[in-house]
Amino acid sequence: MTKDEFIELVSSEQRQLRRFLLALCRGNSDDADDIAQETLVKAYLSLGDYVAKGKFRSWLYKIAHNTFLDYARKRDTLQPIDEIVQIPDTTRAADGAFEYQDLYMALDAISAKERSALLLFYINGYSVKEISAIVECSDDAVRKQLSRGREELKKILKNGER
Repeated sequence: MTKDEFIELVSSEQRQLRRFLLALCRGNSDDADDIAQETLVKAYLSLGDYVAKGKFRSWLYKIAHNTFLDYARKRDTLQPIDEIVQIPDTTRAADGAFEYQDLYMALDAISAKERSALLLFYINGYSVKEISAIVECSDDAVRKQLSRGREELKKILKNGER
């Protein structure tokens, strides 16, 4: 793959990749940007490992997911959600910054494995088989993560728990 081909493929995936990482990072755009940048550098440096018959998108997301896990391990925990999300001033109209606040707070309450599975499945449209390759676990494990994640999110969002 040439440098120009890489740039073209990254350009088509960059927005969705950042959205995926932003959700994994519970709305912390600085962390998501750092991880996205590190992911793209790792991907470029690993172009020799990329097999052209595979999906570039899956390969890139696998790198992103592993980079996120490395980042989370280094920091031990990501910045708590209450330090990221501010309580809106109810005297003014809410702006777009709080549009997904409840979802980010609910995602914060579930495990990183469940959060990753849900985001890859629902936001990025990956199949169970593709997710299992990205996160390196069995199809059954992904199905369980999706099921548990959905139930937890449903419970949290229904009850307003955080």
